[in-house]
Amino acid sequence: MDTIAVGVIVLYLITATAIGSLMARRTTTSTGWAVAGGGMSTVLVAVGIAGTRIGGAGTYGVAGDVISGGVWNLWWYGISTFLALALVGLFFAVYYRRLRLQTVGEIFTLRWENRRCQWLTSLCVQTEYVIVNLIEAYVIGVIVSTLTPLSMFSGVLVSAAIFATYVSLGGLWGTAITNLIHCAVVLAGLAAVGLLGIEQLGGWGGVTEAIGGHLSAASRDTAAWWGFAGAGWLPVFAMIFSAAIHTPAASVYTNYAAAARNERHIAPAFVAAGIIAAVMPMLAGLIAILTTARYGIDTGLGGYRNLTTLASEISPVVGGVALAAVLAAVISSGGPILLSSATMFVRDWLPFTRRYDSAQRLRAYQATTVVYAIVAALAAWVVATRTTISILDLLLFGFAMVVPPAIAVGYLIYWPRTTERGAYWGMAVGYGAGLVWFALIKLALAAGFSAPEGASALHRLLVYCFTVDGEGIDPSYVTTFVPLLVIPVVSSLTSDTSGDRDGFYAMLSGDRPVARGRL
Repeated sequence: MDTIAVGVIVLYLITATAIGSLMARRTTTSTGWAVAGGGMSTVLVAVGIAGTRIGGAGTYGVAGDVISGGVWNLWWYGISTFLALALVGLFFAVYYRRLRLQTVGEIFTLRWENRRCQWLTSLCVQTEYVIVNLIEAYVIGVIVSTLTPLSMFSGVLVSAAIFATYVSLGGLWGTAITNLIHCAVVLAGLAAVGLLGIEQLGGWGGVTEAIGGHLSAASRDTAAWWGFAGAGWLPVFAMIFSAAIHTPAASVYTNYAAAARNERHIAPAFVAAGIIAAVMPMLAGLIAILTTARYGIDTGLGGYRNLTTLASEISPVVGGVALAAVLAAVISSGGPILLSSATMFVRDWLPFTRRYDSAQRLRAYQATTVVYAIVAALAAWVVATRTTISILDLLLFGFAMVVPPAIAVGYLIYWPRTTERGAYWGMAVGYGAGLVWFALIKLALAAGFSAPEGASALHRLLVYCFTVDGEGIDPSYVTTFVPLLVIPVVSSLTSDTSGDRDGFYAMLSGDRPVARGRL
């Protein structure tokens, strides 16, 4: 990589980190840090959410899937992203703001005045967030160590320094302001690479002709590769299912919902965020199409290189812009999730902090953020250098673990007969079932579990469940359907002895304000 490109990304990282850190002047209280004091504009909420949604998976991950599997990946990743954010905005976010939530699990404590559902919710969500924090540090470490003389260890420490600085100082204001920059860089950068790439390859006609030749040489179905649902509707449904179903319990959206200045603007902000976030993977997919046209189906380009190789060939500056876009996508996702992780740890797992004043709690948030960033960086280094763990497998597992509390929150808001034991056991059994299912998949694949000729129907079913497509059936199906059944069954068999149900739903509808000190 040319020194010009390296200079572009170094300048970008320093500028974005500095701007985010300057927001410290707006985060002098714990509420200002965690939810921007409820004073954030619709535009900042929208770009904050959009940036949070798009990370490495939504950029170079989509690009890799387009190259190997076809154009349908870019369309449906974008559509599923929009649907996920619209789901939260239209059916959940306004309730989070009315209840003044700073973590999603606090909704259960408001209802039943019992913290065990709050703690369990935090466990489920933090399972995903630990993995995401690790992945973001891993990606930055890989890019920095590849482009500079720095080692992987030094690269992940650079990521820790970036996140720990602007998130701990700037709080939610810092993540929103930097996400405004990140979203602009991703959209403008990827669009520029796409337009220049089309021109270099002789126009769109030249692109399609080149890809047709590559597909023919590889004996691939051209219509299927270009098709809107080229792999069939089952993978499309699975993508939408996995993207949308866990989103209501992603606690970072609670932070942004509570940060909105006006309740009426919450749903439009989430819908706008969905539109912005949907465009990003589509642009990444466009560059993947151009990369396929230039280098062929079997490009041998992994990770961020499937977005940056063509750009670097155009010019060092364009290559630097493409790398800046990748880093922007990674940081825009990692910063808010790190903030949400710290907020959950302090509020959900350290009950003694309820006695803290605002200044003490702010210091607790900031200290936790720094520790989280360092631990995530060290974990990323261990994963990169000491294990063969699949990052994608970890991410899909993390998504699945957030589904049980999402189901429980949905029941609580929309089915008043939900009981505390119903919600708790639905989440607990769903989380446990997901863990067991994931472990069985790994064991089955490692042991070469198969069905010999004449095997029973049950044996063949188990083989299919744990080994289909070399991956097994996604744990998110288990973590969805188990709580979906357990919560209403247990709720029908039990009753509540704590909490004010009428008072809670009055607060939920906005007829009664949330009393100070309830959380």
